[in-house]
Amino acid sequence: MHNGVMTTALHLHRDGLRCEIAPGLGGCIAGLWLNGVPVLRSTPAAQLATARQSGSYPLVPFSNRLAHAALQWQGTSHPLVRNNGDEPHAIHGVGWQRPWGVLDSADDFALLSYEHRGDSGWPFAFDASQTFRVSPDALECTLSVTNQSQHAAPLGLGWHPWFVKRPGARVSFQAEGRWEMGADKLPTHRLPSSGMDADGDTLDVDHCFDGWRGSVVLTDAQLRTRLSANLSRLVVFTQPSRDAIAIEPVSHVNNALHLAARPGLTPDALGLKVLSPGESFSATMTIQTETVA
Repeated sequence: MHNGVMTTALHLHRDGLRCEIAPGLGGCIAGLWLNGVPVLRSTPAAQLATARQSGSYPLVPFSNRLAHAALQWQGTSHPLVRNNGDEPHAIHGVGWQRPWGVLDSADDFALLSYEHRGDSGWPFAFDASQTFRVSPDALECTLSVTNQSQHAAPLGLGWHPWFVKRPGARVSFQAEGRWEMGADKLPTHRLPSSGMDADGDTLDVDHCFDGWRGSVVLTDAQLRTRLSANLSRLVVFTQPSRDAIAIEPVSHVNNALHLAARPGLTPDALGLKVLSPGESFSATMTIQTETVA
């Protein structure tokens, strides 16, 4: 442990379910296995160079892209770090690129924390925590954030799990709308959508769905997995060439801070939270999985 940050992995397990967490690498989930079969894209933590290669990582204090790494808030411009290579946008907040401390851990439970004091990645101070608990057939996660700045601040959160996309995989969920994507990977407009019931083999999607009913079922010849969350938006991303599918429960539409400036759109309608000093926001996600008989 270095300065309160655990540099080695945490290994949680209950019966056949095993979860490996890398606190020092963005507080990410390195892998999740049921009886040795990977549920998420799973790599031992020691082999990971970045949380982007992991099974799942936290999205805080925003999800997906913030256009051109520019934040305009209450009349002030805040240029942000472009934190994903050559991409012109800021992406997925700062939590996934910062080390998290371990406040508590046991064989089947872990509590992590991250304190952000405001910097070029995000100008507003906040405290965040994650909990992980495994049962014989499920991983339960929480992500909580408290505004520690002196002013009201925008806030969004979510998770970025990558599920293994085995041959014959099928993805199913219900929603009300889908945000179309431009060539710049930013949302352009919303169209009605009932969700998805599709074969993973040929799926080519990179969209945020809203009016999500809070549950996704992913099935293949080996596992039947249900992701559920108390959030109403879902980002889904995969291509036929990929062997994983990102199914991301999130609190707000992609690029919500910029979209909210458009006529007829409001932060609330886009899912963007505005937290007063000391105010908190939290979410829960459960990944439940079973072997297909």
